[in-house]
Amino acid sequence: MLQTSIMQNFQITIQEQKAPPPTNRVQESSTIQIQAKVAGQFMRKLFQILFYCQLILITILTVFLSIRGVVSSWRSHHFHPKKWYPPMLASVASSGLIALTWQWIVSCNPSKAIKACFWLSPLLTFAVGILFLIIGSASGSAIGVIAIVCAVIQSLYTCWVNPRFEYAIKILSISTAFPPAKTTFFVVLSIIVGVVYSSLLVSGIGGATATGTGLDILFKVLILLSLAWSMQVIKNVVLVTISRVKYINFAYGADFCTGIAFRDTNKHLMGSVIIGSALVPIFGVIRGSSRTISLVVGDADEFLFSCADCYSSVAMSLGTLGNRWGFVHVGVYNKGFVQASVDTWDMFRMVGMEMLIDSDLTGAFCFLSGIAGAAICALVGGIWTLAVHKSYAIEVSIYAFLFGYFMCRVALAWPQACVSAYYVAYADNPQGPRFDSTIPARIQELQRHQT
Repeated sequence: MLQTSIMQNFQITIQEQKAPPPTNRVQESSTIQIQAKVAGQFMRKLFQILFYCQLILITILTVFLSIRGVVSSWRSHHFHPKKWYPPMLASVASSGLIALTWQWIVSCNPSKAIKACFWLSPLLTFAVGILFLIIGSASGSAIGVIAIVCAVIQSLYTCWVNPRFEYAIKILSISTAFPPAKTTFFVVLSIIVGVVYSSLLVSGIGGATATGTGLDILFKVLILLSLAWSMQVIKNVVLVTISRVKYINFAYGADFCTGIAFRDTNKHLMGSVIIGSALVPIFGVIRGSSRTISLVVGDADEFLFSCADCYSSVAMSLGTLGNRWGFVHVGVYNKGFVQASVDTWDMFRMVGMEMLIDSDLTGAFCFLSGIAGAAICALVGGIWTLAVHKSYAIEVSIYAFLFGYFMCRVALAWPQACVSAYYVAYADNPQGPRFDSTIPARIQELQRHQT
C-alpha cells in the first residue's frame, strides 16, 4: 500500500499544490511558477538530447579514428599498436577489477576501507610520481613532481581529518548496513557498461595517437570530456536509484523495489541526472578551490582577504544551486536538479546541519578511493609501457589514471547514495523513529569545538 502511494506521489512534483483563489497577485505568481516549470522541463529535455547526441557523435568519431589508425599503422611504422593497446586495455580491465573489489571491501568492512583509503591514496600517488620521474622526460618529471606534491598534501589532509574518522566510519556503517536488494547487480552492471565504453574510447584514442596531427589532439580532448560526462552520468544514475530506495526506507521504514527505482530513473529523471552530472563536478572544484584559497590567504592581507571572501561567497552560492545531496530529491520527488539542490540545502540550514555537511568525509573518501584506484591503474599501464616502449609511457599512464578514477567512482556510488539518503531523510524529519543520536551528538560536538 505504501509503495503504491509513493509511486503515485512520484508522478506529481512536490511543487504542485491545490489551486488558490484567482486573485491578480496569485495569478501572476502562478504564471511565474508555470513558466519556471516549463523552462526547467525544457532544459532537462535539452540536456538529455545533447547528452545522447554526443554519445552518438563520439561513437562515430571513435570508429572513424580506429579505422584510420589501423590504415595509418599499415602505411607507416611510427605507431606500434601491439605496444600501445595491450597496456591501455589492461589498465581498463584492471580498473573494473579494482572497482569491483573495492566496493566489496567497503560493504564488508567500512571501518578498514576508510582508514586504508586515506593512507593508501597518498602512498600510491607518490608511487605514480616516482614512475613519472623514472620515465625521465621533461614533461614526465614535471608531472612526477606535481604528483609527489599532491601525495604530500593528501598525507597532511589525512592527518588533519584523522579525528573525524570515527564519525565517518559510524555514519557509513549505519547507512550501508542493509543495502537495497539487487544493489550488487546494478553496481556490477554499471561497471561492465563503464569498462565496455572505456574500451571503445581507448580504440579511438589509439587511432588519434597513430596519426598524431594537431586536429587529433582536439579529438582526444573531446573523447576524454565525453568519458568524464558519461561516467558521471552512469555514477549518478546509480546514486539516484539507490538513494531513492534508501530514503524511503529511512523515512517510512518501507522496502521499495530497486528495479522500479532504476526504471523510473531511466524513464523520467535522466534530464536532471545529466544536468547534475555536468554541474556538480564544476561547482565542486570551485568550492574546493575557494576553501584552499581561504586557508592560504587567511586574514594576513585585507585586499586578498576581501577577494577570497568574495570568491568564497560565489562558491557557496553555486554549491547551493548544485550539490550531490540534491540527487536524493531528484529521485524521491521527481524535481529538477537545481530546485532539488536548493531545497535540500535549505532543509540542512533549517535543522542546523550545514556545519555537519561541510565536515562530512564521505565525499573525500570517495574521491581518494578514486585517486587510489586511478594510481594503481596508472602503475599497471605505465610500468608495462615503460618496459615495452618508453615513449608511450606518459600518455598511457595519464589515460589509465583517468579511466581508473572514473571507474572507482562508479563503484562507490551506492555507499555515497546511502549516506546522502540518510542525511536528507534526517533533515526532512529529525524525529523519525529510524534515527538514533548519531547526527545530533555530532552536531553538538562540532558546536562545542567551534566555541
